[in-house]
Amino acid sequence: MTSFRIAALAMASVLLAACATQPTPLQGEYLPVTPRDAAAANETGSVVRWGGRIVQTLPRDNSTCFEVLATPLDASARPHYNSDTDDGRFIACRSGFYDPAVFEPNREITFTGRIEAYDTRKIGGFDYRFPRVAADVVYLWPIRERVDVLTYPAPWPWWGYW
Repeated sequence: MTSFRIAALAMASVLLAACATQPTPLQGEYLPVTPRDAAAANETGSVVRWGGRIVQTLPRDNSTCFEVLATPLDASARPHYNSDTDDGRFIACRSGFYDPAVFEPNREITFTGRIEAYDTRKIGGFDYRFPRVAADVVYLWPIRERVDVLTYPAPWPWWGYW
């Protein structure tokens, strides 16, 4: 009976660890700097893994650039959902065409790559310094389905629990 418990405990821990595993393209060692920190300093050349919600997708001749509102990443490297904490903004560019109809605003996305430069753009009337990442990986997360869970006080007296 004891070996069964040990085996069950081992299996449960393996399954729980699998739940927090990062997708293979996002695994690796990255500098723990946020886009806000990178914009305030010069981190050119640093290898980063950043994510957040897409603000806009900008296809160009040979590449596509994404403006992203950065949020902290969870253990699986997915952006925290509905996070009020923002880590600034950044631009990530990758060669090829990424359709703005698929990579639409507010979709969750994670990138890995190197900070290659900084761009200054306007947000409203404010000049904002964006770190620009040369992306190796563009990982678009599946849309989270919202599920409303309704609970009722139990037991209802007329259900006949007698």
